[in-house]
This record gives sequence, C-alpha cells and structure tokens, in this order.
Amino acid sequence: MRPGPADPGPSAPPPYPGDDDRPPATWPPVGEEPRQRLHPLSPALHGAKSLVVVIAGLSWSTLSRVGFGWFAVLVTVFVLGATVLSVISWWNTGYHLVGRELRVHEGLIWRRTRAIPLERLQAVEVVRPLLAQLTGLAELRLEVVGGGKTEAPLAYLSVAEAGALRQRLLAVAGRAPETAPPAAGAPPAPAPAGRRLHTVRNANLLVSQLLTPQAFLLPFGVAFVVAQFLSEGSWSFIAVASTLTAMAGVLLQPVRRVLDDWSFRLDRDDDTLRVRNGLLETRMQTVPLHRVQTVGVTWPLLWRVKGWLRLRLEVAGYSTGEPDDRNRPDRLLPVGDAQAAELVVAEVLPGVRLDALPATPPPPRARWLRPLTRTAVGAGLDEQVFVSRSGLLTRRMTLVPYARIQSVRVTQGPAQRRLRLATVHADTAGGSGAAAVDRDLAEAWQLAADLIARAHDARRRQRRD
Repeated sequence: MRPGPADPGPSAPPPYPGDDDRPPATWPPVGEEPRQRLHPLSPALHGAKSLVVVIAGLSWSTLSRVGFGWFAVLVTVFVLGATVLSVISWWNTGYHLVGRELRVHEGLIWRRTRAIPLERLQAVEVVRPLLAQLTGLAELRLEVVGGGKTEAPLAYLSVAEAGALRQRLLAVAGRAPETAPPAAGAPPAPAPAGRRLHTVRNANLLVSQLLTPQAFLLPFGVAFVVAQFLSEGSWSFIAVASTLTAMAGVLLQPVRRVLDDWSFRLDRDDDTLRVRNGLLETRMQTVPLHRVQTVGVTWPLLWRVKGWLRLRLEVAGYSTGEPDDRNRPDRLLPVGDAQAAELVVAEVLPGVRLDALPATPPPPRARWLRPLTRTAVGAGLDEQVFVSRSGLLTRRMTLVPYARIQSVRVTQGPAQRRLRLATVHADTAGGSGAAAVDRDLAEAWQLAADLIARAHDARRRQRRD
C-alpha cells in the first residue's frame, strides 16, 4: 500500500500567499480576518493633540498682536479642522490579519495599504499617553527588523483590545504561544509574570536629574534674569513669558527624563527583557536578548559623588530614524549603583563583570593628539566582550559581545600616520559598535585579527548551542 501525503495536523501554519506557484487570483484567503477599525474616541484624542500643537505653534507675539479673542478664534478653527480631518481619517483606517501579514489601510486623499510580514516582527510596544490613560485607551507600535521607523502605530485601541492584539501578533510571529482572545466584555488575560530584576527608586531618579548641568546652573540663570529686570525696571508680559519659555527649554531634558523613567521596572521573561516606565505616558517595551548589540555604561561627573551610573542598550532591528529617541528601547538602567549595574549586566551579558574589564590606554606618543584625554580612553579584550572606554568629565564604556561584531576596520588619519597610530572599529548590526582609538599600528593590526578570530569562534559556539 502506497503511503499518502503526510497530514500536517491542526497545528500546521496556514499557507502563506506567494509561497506556492498558483497565480494570485487563485490563492485561498487562508487566515484572513475581517477588517477592524480603531476606537471611536481616536479622533477626539487626535484633536486634543492638535490643540496642544496649535497653541505651541502660535507664539506669544501673535497673542499680543491679535488679542485674546481672535487668538481663541484661530485656535478653535484649527482644532475643529483637525478634528474633522481626524474623523475622516479614522473612518478610512483599518487593520486585519491576512495569513502571516498585518495589513493596515489608511489615507484620506491618497489611500495606501501597508503589509507588514510578521516573521520580521521584533516587538509590539504598548504605549499609553496621558489622554489615553484618562480614556482607557492604548497605542500599539510595531518594531520590525530593518525598519527605518516604527511601523503601523495603531492609535488608539481599548486596553483589552490592545493586549489581545499584541498577544495575537506575537503568537503569529512565533514569539509566544497563541491564546484564545477574551470573550466579549471579559477582562484581558494578565500578562505572564516574569522575574523582577530591578526597580529604580523615584527619589533617586529625581536626585539624579538635579545633579545635571542644567539643574545645577539654573539658579545662576534665574538670578541673572531677575537682576536684569530689576535694573531695567520692566516687567512686561512678553518679557516674562519669553524668560519662562527660555527656562522651560533649559529644564526640558531633565524633566523629560524624570517623566519618561518614572516607576522604571526591569523584568526578565525567558529570553526577553521587559521594560515598564513612564508617568504621563506609560510604556511597556520588550527587548529580545538575542538582538542586543552593545551595552553602554555612563558615569556622569556629578553622579560619581554618589557612585551612580547609567546603562543603555543598542538593539538591532529597532528603528534609529525616529526623531523622538523615546521610541527606542535603549534604557537598561536610568540610574543605579555599581551593585545594581552588575546584576543587570550579568543578565544581558552572562559572565561579564564591570569591575574586572581590561582597558589599556594608547601609547605615550598619543598625547600629541590627546593631550588631556590620553589616559581617559582605552580598549581591551575580555573573555566575552570587546571593551572601549572614553570621556574625561563624563566617563563612558561600551561593551560589544564578540558574536555581535559584523565587521572590523582599521583606519588612519594624517596625524596618526605620522605618529604610527591607528584606530580599530568593531561594527555591529545596530550601527555604532565601539572603537579602540590611537593604538600603536602593530597593536592595531593584531587587535583587529584577534577581534575577527574571536567573533568567528563566538558565532560558531552560538550556532552549536
């Protein structure tokens, strides 16, 4: 008896359109789901965001020229127009799953459809701005390998719908066991509990941002401005508003860091790190450990009094072209002591100890190129990572696992050629990597050869494991 074709069973994935030889017209609509719209409150939230943008765009001088009445009329007209456009855009926006693709349909005048292959999906981030928190909504942002920016931000969905869709997308992408969607009216299933690694105290976060140049120099700036007003005897509305705007610009970065990193929590869930943070805008980001390219350690000058440091990641596959760096999952430890840093680094780079990393300085003749910072820079080879350090006032160290090195370069400038020095670059898929600057020429070539050999060995061991 001749055996028949093997039964793929109920767990076999549906055929992906384009994998067979039949013309597209005959492809079966396997796995296609009905198109879904965003939450009906989405236009209202987009209109409220437009109100903030319009008020910020109209300067104080506009208010003084046209008066408060016409200023309010201009703001109302702009907001009503933006709301109408948001409603029409919401009506034309939808999403659904087709096989192993997420298709997003959008456009007001020019309609477009984006097809996102879920096998390239790295993470689905749940973001809840302040207005979304007040209305019980959430936003989904997709990170795709090789994407120039965050793909298909779905704003906004209900919290239950956002959680169910996130689990569904990760399940189709093969990163989580697929679960049945919750019944109508039922609360969303709780996320699987991970192992808590570290929680940053909000008091430490506030103190760390007070120990920054902006906050440290602010009292001197205030005293200077008050002295100018007292000497001139002028306290006009425009002058006061301009001064407050300038001060807000100085404090923007530390205040933004406090709001972004508030209640920072770091969990380990199998082979991923889960970061939860934010006060006005809560975020939950997922960092796959196998996508981590480098770990950066920073010791700001004023933080060293308390023995604090900051840890950041470079993750392959996440968008680097976003104008807002808050969308990048690079936070590993906003502020912490050496003990907390050792614990976190051990989870990301097993076997690596921050207090035992080698980093030798360049040869003495490099002082002609770096008269003040020659002893502050250095490089070395650990058993697990390539180490590069730099910085005089703000000290920095970059750790590159050998398995993540994509290429090795040796470069020489005109002054380096004259001094027989060279710089060795270890490039990663994330784009930055690390560099050993101003090394002796013979040492640079030997270091490059060692990096290539260690990278090959690390990738070979990784494939075996």
